Amino acid sequence: MGLKNKVHTGYLYFLTLTVVDWVDVFTRPAYRHILLDSLKYCQQQKGLDLYAWCLMSNHLHLIAGAKDGYNLSDILRDFKKFTSKSIIKAIQEENESRKGWLLNRFTFAAANDIKTKNFKFWQDGNEAKELHTNSFMEQKLQYIHQNPVAAEIVAEPEHYLYSSALNYAGQPGLLDVILLE
Repeated sequence: MGLKNKVHTGYLYFLTLTVVDWVDVFTRPAYRHILLDSLKYCQQQKGLDLYAWCLMSNHLHLIAGAKDGYNLSDILRDFKKFTSKSIIKAIQEENESRKGWLLNRFTFAAANDIKTKNFKFWQDGNEAKELHTNSFMEQKLQYIHQNPVAAEIVAEPEHYLYSSALNYAGQPGLLDVILLE
């Protein structure tokens, strides 16, 4: 993860996980569902505490932490490794009109990274920002939920299915979250 955005135990973080070259992968439901299922698994089995989230076409925003005894860096590493392999496999197996182009982008990104063998899906790092004050936390929560509004996908944050804005509007969302007060 590097020293620039080091994740420390016991804190909440605003995180951004971005697809290499900002490739719009999450326009397909199959790939979005891989990500959602993986987040659920991390919540249930790996100690992920999820407070807010928003999945856009080429990146994922989270406000997250780790339960006692778990390490957020480890959770994120495993999440990125699993989703990368699963999405690449789905691209190879699904009826994907952009298959050649997508795989070429991810192969090219891997060729320029000595740590990666065949395909590189996620950019390095998570742009981790420690949420050290309530006002900073509120600013990032609003930013996450306003992302689809700013992108002109929806008029109101709670109209966007792939975010925790529904949870914060008092409705069930696609993922359970711990509401920030």
